Amino acid sequence: MQTPIRGLRSFCFAARSLSFKHAANELYLTPSAVSHQIKQLEEQLGIELFQRKTRSISLTTAGKNFFDAISPIISTLEGTINEFSQMQQNTNLTITLPEFFASELLMPKLSEWTSEHPNINLQMDTLKTRKELTRHSDLSIVLSSSKPTEGLATELFNLEYIPACNEKLLKQWKDDHCQALNQVPLILHKARPWAWHQWAEKAGIDDFSPTQIIQIDSMFGVARAAQQGIGISLIPLPISQSWLDEQWLYKLFERPLTTKDKYYLVQHETNTPNPALDLFAKWVVSTFRKIQS
Repeated sequence: MQTPIRGLRSFCFAARSLSFKHAANELYLTPSAVSHQIKQLEEQLGIELFQRKTRSISLTTAGKNFFDAISPIISTLEGTINEFSQMQQNTNLTITLPEFFASELLMPKLSEWTSEHPNINLQMDTLKTRKELTRHSDLSIVLSSSKPTEGLATELFNLEYIPACNEKLLKQWKDDHCQALNQVPLILHKARPWAWHQWAEKAGIDDFSPTQIIQIDSMFGVARAAQQGIGISLIPLPISQSWLDEQWLYKLFERPLTTKDKYYLVQHETNTPNPALDLFAKWVVSTFRKIQS
C-alpha cells in the first residue's frame, strides 16, 4: 500500500503507448520522471514490468498481467475523482433584470445569497426599459402589467408611484405643493408618458397645467434628477423606499398612483433540472415577494 498512485498512472499510460515519451506528454511530465516513477514501482513490486531496449520498450509477461489487473482500477479511480471534482466546480447562472431593481433591491441583499452559495456564479444583465429585448438567460425579473406567459412566472409585488423631490424644493414649496406642479419641471420614465396626468386625476387636482415635463429612459435617472433638484419625479414604491429612508428624496404628496405594473420572476427552460437555479429562484421569491411600501 506504499505504492504511489502517480507511479501506477505513469505505468498505465506507458503500457498503453509503449513509450515513456508519449506517457510523459500525456501526464505533463518529463520522460525521465516517468521512467523514474516506473522504476520505483518495479522496485516496490519486486518485478520487472518493462523490457527496456535502446529505442523502445515492451511489457514483460508480469507487466502485461499487472496492467490487465490494475488498469480498470485506475480508470475507476480517475472517474470517481473527476465526478467529485465536477461536483465542487462552480455552477453559472445568468439573470436578466431591470437595472433599478438590481441596484435598489437585489444588490443590497445579494451578499446573503453569495455567502451561503459560494459555488454558484451569477451573471447579471440589466435592462433600462421593459421594451428592450430580453437576452437569453436562465431567469428573468420583468416588470409587466400582465403575467408573462413564457416560462414559469411568479408574482413578486406591484408598484405604485409617488411624487418626490429633494429637501430644497420641498421647503421652497411647503406652502403650496399643488402650485409647484405647475411651476417646477415634472420628471417621469418615458415608458409611462401620461403617468403625471393619471396621478393628477387620481389625486383630484383640477388645475393641473405643468409647464415642462421631462422624460428619462432610466428609472435611476428619474430618481437622480429629483435628488439633484431638477424637478419633481414620479418614483416607484416600494422599490425606491431607500431613497426616502436615506432622505435623498421626500414625498411631496402622500397620494400614490396605483397601477397594474408588477414585478415577476420568470424561470426559463423549466423542463431541464437545475438545482442551482431552483435555489436562487426560491431565494428571490422569499426575499422580495409581496414586500410593502
